[in-house]
Amino acid sequence: MLKRVFVAPDPGRVRLRFAARAVLGIGLAVVACAVAGHSVTGAVTGGLAALLALFTVADATVRGQAVTTALLPVVGLPVLAAAAELHDVPVARDLVFLAVVGVGVYVRRWGPRGHSLGVFAFMTFFVAQFLHAAPGQLPELYAAVLLSVGSAAAVRFGLWCYERRLPPPPVPAPSAGTGLARVTTRQAVQATAGAGFALVAGQLVSGQRWYWAVGATWWIFVNTASRGETLVRGFRRVLGTVIGIALGLLVAAPVHGAPVPTAVLGAVAVFGIFYTAAVSYTWMMLWVTFLAELLYGLLGVLTPDLLALRLAETAVGALGAVLAVLFVLPVTTHLTTDAWIQRALRCVHACTAEAAARLAGSAGADPAPRVAELEQLLGRVRLSVAPLVHPLNPMHGRKRRARRVLALLDDCAREIRGLVAVAADPEASHDARLAAACWRVEAAVEALTRGSEHITAPAEPPAEPALAHLHGLERALAELAEPLRAPSGSPLVGA
Repeated sequence: MLKRVFVAPDPGRVRLRFAARAVLGIGLAVVACAVAGHSVTGAVTGGLAALLALFTVADATVRGQAVTTALLPVVGLPVLAAAAELHDVPVARDLVFLAVVGVGVYVRRWGPRGHSLGVFAFMTFFVAQFLHAAPGQLPELYAAVLLSVGSAAAVRFGLWCYERRLPPPPVPAPSAGTGLARVTTRQAVQATAGAGFALVAGQLVSGQRWYWAVGATWWIFVNTASRGETLVRGFRRVLGTVIGIALGLLVAAPVHGAPVPTAVLGAVAVFGIFYTAAVSYTWMMLWVTFLAELLYGLLGVLTPDLLALRLAETAVGALGAVLAVLFVLPVTTHLTTDAWIQRALRCVHACTAEAAARLAGSAGADPAPRVAELEQLLGRVRLSVAPLVHPLNPMHGRKRRARRVLALLDDCAREIRGLVAVAADPEASHDARLAAACWRVEAAVEALTRGSEHITAPAEPPAEPALAHLHGLERALAELAEPLRAPSGSPLVGA
């Protein structure tokens, strides 16, 4: 797990910049709240609003990101008001919370913007429970949210604006269907059912911290597209929480909420959340848990009993998610896994074509964005295939095949990165054999995506660097035919 986090490819240092900019943006938001005279509750609300604004907004263009960021308070402030006003009306509060859960998942069908607004709405309601917000605090909390989202926007679009031309690929929507035939609709029903279980069971565990269970269920459903993905994510959430609690006992508890060390450790936790989110959900949850512990220390309520309660509520939330995906309109994994693998293979061909055009002297050819897209797609493939390669999976044959597929896709990505590096060399020249090699790559991709098993492995690699990378790419694609399809023609993950 350590190796996966610290040696994972980071083309263009995107994850590093993402994390560093988050620390700057959230730090500026918290300082702005302090200068404005807000209380600790206001500063915590503002800091979390800035975190969400920097973490969840993933539109394809800077303009789209700016529009979504501007819409966050429009969605969040009414939800914040409802949560505060209903704080002393438990039944109405719980029903509204479940409605926010369902709608928050349902709006994922409208892509990154719907996803961002849904997450912000849910977390606004959650934060109101976390801080026990009362109606009299609303003016301060409104100001803190607006000030912090503005501070985050100033960093993202002003002080440190790098264009994310290719956002993380959204969870694939079904190509057809209405009502419960749509994956997003089914998942909204699942999330609401799971959150309902977590809400009731969580209140039985603790009348004060029950919302932790609902939050665990919600975040397990975020960015998943099938039953298998959700089950693995639930396991990883509990594991990350356990490790984070252990870290908190060693580091956060001795700090006792002292402002300066809490601020320094909080910056480390924020960096960890943003840097590890794309490669390890377990590590991200470790840092989320650690940050929560620091906030509770700042509020003066951090105790070992509280941490034990957090673990119990997290387990309840994970159980709610598991029960929901198993018994409420289950969505199987094979269709989404196949879709992500096919998209990754087609991106391999697109990367190859761009690199070949660059070597041929085309000034407009730029393979770098395609490489970034390929890394994102491979991340989604790993997430989708995770149930198969999990140590507890009893289907050893499919586990071996899944691992082979991942290894060969990683080989493809490595050869693509090497080819792009050669293409970036201004002294590299076009070789007439590149066109033929690229054509063979295209043919291999077409054969794999159409179900053909007749892919010819290439001959021995040539000495030229670009052709050598293309040769390695051809060989990896040829070897992919066997693990992607069993001799009987069955798909990798089955029905």
